Amino acid sequence: MDAEITELLRQHHAGDRAAFDRLLPQVYAQLRQIARRQLQRFGATPTLQATELVQEAYLQLVEESGVAWQDRGHFFAVCARAMRRILVDAARRRGALKRGGDQQFEELLPDSAAVEAISAHVLALDRALGQLQQINPRLVALIECRYFAGMSEPEAALALNVPLRTLQRDWLRARVWLQRALG
Repeated sequence: MDAEITELLRQHHAGDRAAFDRLLPQVYAQLRQIARRQLQRFGATPTLQATELVQEAYLQLVEESGVAWQDRGHFFAVCARAMRRILVDAARRRGALKRGGDQQFEELLPDSAAVEAISAHVLALDRALGQLQQINPRLVALIECRYFAGMSEPEAALALNVPLRTLQRDWLRARVWLQRALG
């Protein structure tokens, strides 16, 4: 199955948009699992659920035939990154609405304070990852694989094309850096 996924990704990179459509049924369950994991970490919003998050990521990725997909692991890492961007954008929109961005009445939900706190956390994490990207892009890619895509160490090592021991050292460095950055 991994070889078939990789072949469909290569066909998509070569310009065959239908290959991406054939790929989706094979990876959909795993994409929903990644989406659910991210929504659990950052809090499900009343307007965004796992299915919508997968659909939004799909719409972004289907147009990106320029991505030189390496393999299944690389695909899931890129999907996790797309989902993170979607969640960050949603958090920014909520922040803009909170500050009167569209001047429309918004009913306060019992957990609206929790949603605001989660939005602030998502934005702080995004800022921290942006800073780390300037210092060490490989650590950001590792965080996306392990934290956002939920990959095991061996899967992430394969996706990032690094030895397992190097990945383990990098994972320790990435976690320490994030803990310091997020206070």
